[in-house]
Amino acid sequence: MGAADGSSFVTIDLETANPDMTSICQIGLVHYTAGELVDTWKTYVDPQDYFDDFNVNLHGIDESTVAGAPTFPGIADELFDHLDHQVVVSHTHFDRVALERAVSRFQTRSPACTWLDSARIARRTWPEVAWDGYGLKAVCNLLGYSFQHHDALEDAKAAAHIVHAACRESGLDIRGWLERVRRPIDLASASSVRRDGNPEGALFGETVVFTGSLSIPRREAADLAASVGCSVAGGVTKNTTLLVVGNQDIRMLAGHSKSGKHRKAEELISKGAAIRILAEDDFRELVRIGVEQG
Repeated sequence: MGAADGSSFVTIDLETANPDMTSICQIGLVHYTAGELVDTWKTYVDPQDYFDDFNVNLHGIDESTVAGAPTFPGIADELFDHLDHQVVVSHTHFDRVALERAVSRFQTRSPACTWLDSARIARRTWPEVAWDGYGLKAVCNLLGYSFQHHDALEDAKAAAHIVHAACRESGLDIRGWLERVRRPIDLASASSVRRDGNPEGALFGETVVFTGSLSIPRREAADLAASVGCSVAGGVTKNTTLLVVGNQDIRMLAGHSKSGKHRKAEELISKGAAIRILAEDDFRELVRIGVEQG
């Protein structure tokens, strides 16, 4: 079954060793056809990179877990055999960006697939999460679905549950959703731009804070963020959802010394705040794909 089949799709989730999205340390995916689970696949990956204590605390994967595991180039062909000619679903496009950046880093081939964002599906299905609270765990809580968050296979199954629930609720199949996600969330109103970001943007509802030495001026970075729906704040608070760290800071510090904003974000996350930490290049790729989706 391929991407043209309205009932077939694959969901994928990745875990990373540190804020650099190329540091993939676990991959999980599930394949459904006609509502039936036909395949699962899960592997640890040696990221050839350091493990940040914060990431380890999230998913429990460290150097000892991946000892003897294949590298990304070692599993790329097998992974892409699962993805080729499929509609591939990820919840938000973070996992898609991580995969594409790993392909670039390790110079492997790319999967020949069609991507679909289950967060965009959720935002167009349930009004409660249209503008806020559309993270994987939040949507699954809304649907009454329990899972082990931050295990790649469990997260992939959770995204699939969201897709199935949305298909039942809307009457749309996968082909229908590929079309629907390109249209406004609220079909009764025109898209508009607000001071805190484009409400139709792929990252609307995210509040981003920048830290470290960026490769572009902060004003330009803020403009990029607003173009895909993000609000931009100067400091990290409980309302922050994204902390973007300059590439140089992530590479040079290697997790041993972090800015005050970085430490504040990790402190809040440890208390339950839903903040994602990522590198500048990864953020810019998120923006690029967000603009394409829009």
